[in-house]
Amino acid sequence: MSPDTLLRPSLWPAWLGVGFLWLLHWLPLPLQAALGDALGGLLALLPGKRRHVAATNLALCFPDAPKALRRRWLRQTFQASMRAALEHGVLWWGSEARLRRLIRIDNPEAALGDGKRPVIWLAPHFVGLDMGGVRLTMDHHIASMYAPARNPVSDRFIRRGRTRFSDIVLISRREGLKATLQTIKSGRPFYYLPDQDHGRQNAVFVPFFGVPAATVSALPRLSKLTSAQIIPVVTRQLPWGRGYAVRFYPPWENYPSGDLEADVARMNAFIEERVREMPPQYLWLHRRFKTRPADEASLYE
Repeated sequence: MSPDTLLRPSLWPAWLGVGFLWLLHWLPLPLQAALGDALGGLLALLPGKRRHVAATNLALCFPDAPKALRRRWLRQTFQASMRAALEHGVLWWGSEARLRRLIRIDNPEAALGDGKRPVIWLAPHFVGLDMGGVRLTMDHHIASMYAPARNPVSDRFIRRGRTRFSDIVLISRREGLKATLQTIKSGRPFYYLPDQDHGRQNAVFVPFFGVPAATVSALPRLSKLTSAQIIPVVTRQLPWGRGYAVRFYPPWENYPSGDLEADVARMNAFIEERVREMPPQYLWLHRRFKTRPADEASLYE
């Protein structure tokens, strides 16, 4: 994209936002975290589409939780998300040494499993997702799917943040299955985020917290076609601005099993377990149950 296009007046607010993040990145992370908590707490009080989506998701997934607890999780969801958004300035301009201090990997020896087969890192949509992904690029030449941001200024800096420490391969969904298979077979760990609702195409309905959810079925397919081992990886946002912690989980045995729906349901069950450990850090602002089985009404109206 040409410089003239990026400087058109309609994009000036985006550049102001980038400048704000650049200024923030000089602050110690605890101060950034405090600001994120304050702004996120304010946003959680305002009525709006995202607040309604998050509240609906929490009610669907935790129907037995007291309403007061769900309201607290709702506020903490906005706070955790705002913290992560503001801390992107650190990802974009912070030094490698600083990021290594702020984002720790608890068990780096588990990253490549048996060290013989290709690796797919199953990375659910927690708020620390980008932090963990960028940190891993410092130690590995990885690959990941990438959906360009609608705003070209945001897209420019998101791509910069994800690629600044190594020659990471970003695969567009438009490139399709062939490019993904070739990349995984080449030996690059594939940082894969399959837990959003992208519609009916290549999806199956399996439970997520007991609610039928249209879930991308590519994980077992990719594993079968590449003989890749599935190693889940979760990034946790630590309290009080103490940074982030990345943890790898043991490779899945007997996966894929040959039963597509069971394999996709296993993925959702694993993500459920991690969500229960830190409910406010999951991406509740996304309409996870947007696509419904035939003749079922929307859950967000």
